[in-house]
Amino acid sequence: MADPVATTDPDGVDFGWVMQVTFVVTILVGAPLVAVLSTTVELSTWGVRATFAIRVGAPIWLTTNVAAYLYAKYKREDTDDDDRPESAESTPADDE
Repeated sequence: MADPVATTDPDGVDFGWVMQVTFVVTILVGAPLVAVLSTTVELSTWGVRATFAIRVGAPIWLTTNVAAYLYAKYKREDTDDDDRPESAESTPADDE
């Protein structure tokens, strides 16, 4: 088995994960949405088609990216809360 090239231990939100999720979700959800929306517009030339894809695809990508970031941030905060004891006054070691 090959040695890993690099490892990361992100402090906070893992932006690599956010970008991967953004890419996959945009392809799976955004591309069909752009295709459906393109049926309502006259797209006669390649230039018009490219402009339409950018004007519709950019907000879809941005929305997906912000949603993935907020999800990662929320899950990270939730995980950090689980690592801390409920109260500094009472811990399992004190009961022994």
